[in-house]
Amino acid sequence: MNSEFCGEIIKRNKNLGHQEYKFLLRAIVSSSIGEETYGPRTIIDGREDCPCLMDGIQEMEEFFYKTLDNLFEKSGISPLDVDVLVVNVSMLASVPSWSSRIINHYRMRNDIKAFNLSGMGCSASLISIDLVRRIFNSRKNSLAIVVTSESIAPNWYSGNDKSMILSNCLFRSGGCSILLTNNKALKDQSLLKLKCLIRTHMGSSDEAHSCCMQKEDDLGRKGFHLSKSVPKAANQAFTENLRELAPKALPLRELLRYTALSTFFHYTKGGFKAKLNFKTGVDHFCLHPGGTAMIDGVAKSLELSESDMEPARMTLHRFGNTSASSVWYVLGYMEAKKRLKKGDRVLMISFGAGFKCNSCMWDVVRDLEDGNVWEDCVSLYPPKTLANPFMEKYGWIYQEDPTTRGWSSW
Repeated sequence: MNSEFCGEIIKRNKNLGHQEYKFLLRAIVSSSIGEETYGPRTIIDGREDCPCLMDGIQEMEEFFYKTLDNLFEKSGISPLDVDVLVVNVSMLASVPSWSSRIINHYRMRNDIKAFNLSGMGCSASLISIDLVRRIFNSRKNSLAIVVTSESIAPNWYSGNDKSMILSNCLFRSGGCSILLTNNKALKDQSLLKLKCLIRTHMGSSDEAHSCCMQKEDDLGRKGFHLSKSVPKAANQAFTENLRELAPKALPLRELLRYTALSTFFHYTKGGFKAKLNFKTGVDHFCLHPGGTAMIDGVAKSLELSESDMEPARMTLHRFGNTSASSVWYVLGYMEAKKRLKKGDRVLMISFGAGFKCNSCMWDVVRDLEDGNVWEDCVSLYPPKTLANPFMEKYGWIYQEDPTTRGWSSW
């Protein structure tokens, strides 16, 4: 979905006026999303106004079966070996469920434990990992697969509500499948080992609960609403999550340093606050690329360098926000860049509607160098600039009413 094609999509929306055009231009220019992201076939074919159920089903099945075929081939695992299957797609629920469709497609065992999660937003992937972790506590020597994606086709917004237009600028198509096991006999084949996982839910706050929401506008057009309260809700959830994560992720010396400084500043009343240095316990930060503002906010809070934030920024530029699967694209960038070495510790952080913040720590168990989904382009990253050409092509919107160029009657 390059800038020229995005311009064509905007032209097709007859509900937009001059102010909406300017808002869209500001949003997409500041998004740092590049020219090579992906969208569903309904948008490519110009049918975003009238998607049918089968469009959403085909969109999801394309990701499911392609990623699963690749997983089975690489791992040597047969579909019949899988004990647990967890699928998460937030904004489209089908009957039979997504997990049932996968079980039918691969003719999996009758006793497989299948779960289908919906409505969990961009943090659904780590929720699925947590579900598998809890199942593993009572099932030894098991294999589990988590399949994560998001359906864009039936949720593209064609109205003029600015809080709902914004999601069109950020969300793109993507998906992945993850194989997990607690079978010690397979540890030599493992890439990562889960150390801890923390989930925080701010749903008791009305403001946090309603800041990200699937809804209809005043004219009944369905879309995804993003309010101005998102940064506040994310910050509150992030702070609460880090408070619980720190004792599990950081070394004792850092916790003692923080406690001593906090006590000192409290009694001296100098107005200073002690801050935890998460780099003492984390080597790599795998952050949900929900948007430039979210990445910048986490970077400021944790005092991260540009090198720390590079994987998230490059993922946003190359693939956009692919919802719950985004963090795995970020991890894939680290692997393709050969950053992940045996013994390294990876902190994965995701945010999602509700409002939720979930995090987990992974230990890298061997050097990782697979090119994965980044293989054909990783050598081009990071580029000299993340600026996209939207302003160059459509900057005239600020000086001219688009209707004079025929946009309203395209």
